[in-house]
Amino acid sequence: MNRPALLLVLPLLLTAGCAATDAGPAAGPRSPTRGVEAFDQRAAQVAEAWRPGPDWRTGYVPLEGPTVLTGDPGFTPETEAAFRAGWYRAQVAIPPTRVGDEIQFPDGRLRLPLVSAAEAYRQLDQGDPLPCPGRPKQPGRPTPGGPTVEPGPDGWATSSTQTACLPLTVTAVAFGAVPVRTSRGVAQVPAWLFTIKELATPVARLAVAPSAVTPVPEPATPARPLPDGLVAAQDLAAVDGARLTVRLGVGACDTGITPLVWERPDVVVVGGGVTRATGECIAVLKLEPVTVTLAAPLGSRPVLDVFTGAPLSTGPR
Repeated sequence: MNRPALLLVLPLLLTAGCAATDAGPAAGPRSPTRGVEAFDQRAAQVAEAWRPGPDWRTGYVPLEGPTVLTGDPGFTPETEAAFRAGWYRAQVAIPPTRVGDEIQFPDGRLRLPLVSAAEAYRQLDQGDPLPCPGRPKQPGRPTPGGPTVEPGPDGWATSSTQTACLPLTVTAVAFGAVPVRTSRGVAQVPAWLFTIKELATPVARLAVAPSAVTPVPEPATPARPLPDGLVAAQDLAAVDGARLTVRLGVGACDTGITPLVWERPDVVVVGGGVTRATGECIAVLKLEPVTVTLAAPLGSRPVLDVFTGAPLSTGPR
């Protein structure tokens, strides 16, 4: 689900543990000025309205994007910009073969059609950056005389990062499986692993054919305005057992940013509380990472946004 954002600013991580009970609202300090009571009421309504179809428990519903990092890539600003934009160039032949067809869930296995390495690479490669005058076509290999990067299959791609003008170099490809958060818990999903010269770990592109992917269900009820002092969760940045890192959408002048969580054995609802500025403020939406701690590991429970009621996904889609 697209969310409006005029400017995305990623500040330092704000950590706040929130104890919770299986009965519903998270336990812990209650501050009327941050709308905790209003959050609890709204979260209970969102949880009650959550009614996914049968595919949620029987099909393949990924809650992560199809491009997955297999470890710490050791990004530089330039390589991270290339990764986010999907800029790649292959130095090896990408095979058109298909292998394997099984996903391993915590509760069983599922056989689904897969795509070849060549098709996975076509999905991965989103074009090339604009040429940079005087920059080498490959790192460490100067090429005098101006632009040197060739246009990719999708033509030149634009970027607001002026120094990012080199694609990532694919030097090998292999078939494997990677852990992916799904509606049925963390599954081992077939993937094509692309070795990247500029990164410390491979980039995985999930190999499940798009036609076999069940989309995340839409909320049962339309989003309603949040009470003043509450803000929505934009996405799920990370899951580590019972610890969730969520990015909240807050105003540029908001203060007192506090993560809020409400949980039941079958669902978790997240959002945040803020203190609004009293004077004039620029209309800018920031993404503020916050951390909450659940009463128990997340497992296969969906994490729902308190504003839209939609399940939150992890990573670029």
